[in-house]
Amino acid sequence: MKKSLFAILFLPFSIFAQESPKLTDEMAVKLSEKPLHCINQEYPNKTAHIINNANEVSLSPKDLHPSFYGCFDWHSSVHGHWMLVRLLKTKPNLSVAKDIETILDQSFQKEKLQTEADYFTKYQLTTTFERTYGWAWLLKLDEELATWNHPKAKIWHQNLKPLTDKILTSWKAYLPKQTYPNRTGVHPNTAFAMVFALDWARAIGDKVFEKELTEKAKYFYLNNTKTPAYLEPDGSDFFSPSLEIADLMRRVLPQKEFVKWLDHFYEKKSIDNISQIPIVSDLSDYQTVHLVGLSFTRAWCMKGISKSLPENHRLKKDFETKANMFLNNGLPLLFKGNYGGDHWLASFAVYALDN
Repeated sequence: MKKSLFAILFLPFSIFAQESPKLTDEMAVKLSEKPLHCINQEYPNKTAHIINNANEVSLSPKDLHPSFYGCFDWHSSVHGHWMLVRLLKTKPNLSVAKDIETILDQSFQKEKLQTEADYFTKYQLTTTFERTYGWAWLLKLDEELATWNHPKAKIWHQNLKPLTDKILTSWKAYLPKQTYPNRTGVHPNTAFAMVFALDWARAIGDKVFEKELTEKAKYFYLNNTKTPAYLEPDGSDFFSPSLEIADLMRRVLPQKEFVKWLDHFYEKKSIDNISQIPIVSDLSDYQTVHLVGLSFTRAWCMKGISKSLPENHRLKKDFETKANMFLNNGLPLLFKGNYGGDHWLASFAVYALDN
């Protein structure tokens, strides 16, 4: 039965490579199994906690982070929660809706989230914890709750507020001091984080933060030309550094200015290169499997860029087609690896499908 369901859900992707896959209820349930399983799975775990003294050696992941201790690391737990919120918000009649609600009720308890917020001041050397990748996903989670007119969402959002406020305070203090952007294809990538932060600021109505992000984005990227995307990707990338920048700048610039900027940003050899399917040699390798995520992030960037371009632009249809190709490539691979991909890839798939 499991094999036949898998075939029904994913066989079409290998046949109709140019068609746009949809986030059906059946697919949503299948994808939801990943965070539903791992949110309460404490081990294996990569805490990223700096041990300051002997008293902290014995602290477990759950001691440090009672809400976001599972899914291998803090940020994956956060965006796993975002995914479940998103599914419950947009597909409230899923067969797993009650399971999702139960998980969220447990994680979004007021006391637990206060402990999460206190982490940033209780221990030494926590000012850089999850900067800025985890911060970005926390704001995305907050945005999802803040824009959901549902009684439980209002409670969960209020309980999350102390942690959101800590992250926001830290980001607003850090942004003016950030002299250079991070252009890697992994967690520290600056453009990706600024995209989510800007989306949050606009959804919440934080005009000051929005202006600061917009000005910093222009400072970092407005004069960038001939980006060397022909060198992408690195061996463990799950972001395209160039596409993340373009995805940010489409939010920052008016359409005419964005088109002019984009035409100078990419050369043909770079477009040709980032349009190629990533080769994933080992789905069981915790680093190499990042390249599956690269298909999802390229897809959501290309979809967004395509929508921002005028009808007559040469990349509009091309990026839309390539986005579908990347989605069709990544979705079947998501179910063929191990915990190295299981703990995070499903939420990337949902964002790419639903964005």
